[in-house]
Amino acid sequence: MAVQQLRSIYQIKITLVGAKPPIWRTILVPNSVKLGDFHIVLQIAMGWSNSHLHQFIANREIYGITDDEFDMGMDIKDESQFKLSEVMSKEKDSIQYEYDFGDGWGHKIVLEKILPYDKDAQLPACIKGKRACPPEDCGGIWGYEELINTIQDPEHPDHKEMLEWLGGSFDPEVLDLKEVNEMLIEYCR
Repeated sequence: MAVQQLRSIYQIKITLVGAKPPIWRTILVPNSVKLGDFHIVLQIAMGWSNSHLHQFIANREIYGITDDEFDMGMDIKDESQFKLSEVMSKEKDSIQYEYDFGDGWGHKIVLEKILPYDKDAQLPACIKGKRACPPEDCGGIWGYEELINTIQDPEHPDHKEMLEWLGGSFDPEVLDLKEVNEMLIEYCR
């Protein structure tokens, strides 16, 4: 077990809950990243479009965007005020990230390694991963499975309509790490 250093790099594994075969990413981020900024890193690394609400759940606390107008009596901590190191501090710690409460995309986030800080490291970075992110608004993990079955079966009555909805094609196996990292550079550095 590694001891958290004052400044360090977290190697984090993000897994989309319920996806079979698994959809996941391994990223590197500074341990000092604020949860609000970490949310943007997660969006880019996974392939989401940041068009829905989200929240983190850590140690029985909820972190997200606070908004008095939409307060529903829940005690939500302002994600912009907390560093990742405040909710994950040792290897194997895990938190949950929920995105799009309608579709219910759950993500398990695990702190795999705590690495020494390197001032020359290009952070954040996505170093590994498998499979494409599901398209937005496809109905959660069950809707995604149905979508994949539909587009892979040319005889399915909704095959053509679903391909049009997707913009012509979708390969669930494709993950372009170079493109992910270019977007991380553009939006997070």
